[in-house]
Amino acid sequence: MSVELYQETAVPTAGDGAPTVVLSGSLGSDRTMWTPQVPALLGAGYRVVRYDHRGHGLSPVPEGPYGMADLGADAVALLDALGCGQVHWVGLSLGGMVGMWLAQHAPDRVASLALCCTSAALDPQPWSERARLVREHGTRAVSEAVVGRWLTPDCATAHPETVERLRRMVEATPDEGYASCCAAIGGMDIAGGLPAVSAPTLVIAGEQDVATPPDHGRRIAESVPGARMEVLDPAAHLANVERPDEVNRLLLDHLKELR
Repeated sequence: MSVELYQETAVPTAGDGAPTVVLSGSLGSDRTMWTPQVPALLGAGYRVVRYDHRGHGLSPVPEGPYGMADLGADAVALLDALGCGQVHWVGLSLGGMVGMWLAQHAPDRVASLALCCTSAALDPQPWSERARLVREHGTRAVSEAVVGRWLTPDCATAHPETVERLRRMVEATPDEGYASCCAAIGGMDIAGGLPAVSAPTLVIAGEQDVATPPDHGRRIAESVPGARMEVLDPAAHLANVERPDEVNRLLLDHLKELR
């Protein structure tokens, strides 16, 4: 059963008829991780929707564990509630996994995909261990390690205020929501369906991303017909935060080709 997700919608001066871009974030984040992208998308005439996954931010926290189908059903229900037909889906990490699920199970809702720093197949064992750790000790137990993977060391040193903001974001994530989404990641089964994805797809990877290294993005790009891949260097897992101008340029070029 889907849950009613918390979302924020921004509409450009072009009005409600503008094409919609949905921004779907990473595990342990909330909708504010997309703050660097919103002005650029609005300025280009897109309606922007950013939301919190179940168990994250201001969205409900149902008892877990969750599956990728749960997160995908939440997304479909969100689109229905907003009156959106097809949308351009931009997802980073967990948000990219949800986008791939949607492109396979609700392809009529996905006009295009932009998959940032994500993977279609990960070893389930570390995710089971992380879920157990969070359930026993809370998100505070993983926040430092998580943020350490989100930014390159040089970026973290240069922007300590960003590191602190991201650490607080992770620690504000409900323990049940974080652990249950770990189960969704560890149990996902989306790699086999990628050759059937028909949505125009852009894959963005960070050269220094140890969470979902570039090879994971390459496997996605090689599996989705016609997909294009770009690697940002330097960039770690939250490439949209570390390299916002470059990510915005890639997103807008990708969307412009479809208009």
